[in-house]
Amino acid sequence: MSGKFPPGLLNATNTGAVTHSEIAPIQKFGLAALLELIQNHNNEKSGNILSQDVELMGLDLSEGAENLKNMASPWQETTRSEVEPDFSLPESILKKNIVPQPEPCGSKILSFQDETLFYIFYSRPRDTIQEYAARELVTRNWRYHRDLQVWLTKDSNVDPQIISPDVERGVYVFFDPHNWEKIRKEFVLHYSSVQA
Repeated sequence: MSGKFPPGLLNATNTGAVTHSEIAPIQKFGLAALLELIQNHNNEKSGNILSQDVELMGLDLSEGAENLKNMASPWQETTRSEVEPDFSLPESILKKNIVPQPEPCGSKILSFQDETLFYIFYSRPRDTIQEYAARELVTRNWRYHRDLQVWLTKDSNVDPQIISPDVERGVYVFFDPHNWEKIRKEFVLHYSSVQA
């Protein structure tokens, strides 16, 4: 029997295997303890480790079987039919049932006053609502002056004088964003500096 086992696994008299009580505490989970477990495979500790057929544990070993859904752990004493709880989404929140929201301000913005549109334009830079406000201001005959960076519109009481094909002189109403007021004054307008 001494020819089968390494010398460290036999007791001092070399007559048999080392018992669990003779193993040093540090080796209780090492190879010496495993040897004792193999030799005493009839005890209840080794029932799940040795001589246990995996197919008897209720696992489907066919290709493509999803064993992790049916088995929480090989060491768990009770079995569960499902590890992940079975659930379904309510019909009301499925993507096909969600109605797209209307445009944020497409119809509502038409009822805003000019001052509200200016507030939206200046307070929400690079936002979609700024674009909506700018479009509505253009619809109301306001134009944005690129150089002055203010909005202006023609005074409806005074007709402008055309100086050249791209320049006119007239009375315009400017919106001053610093003082938050409309200012009426005479101005020479170059069409190229105005966004339409």
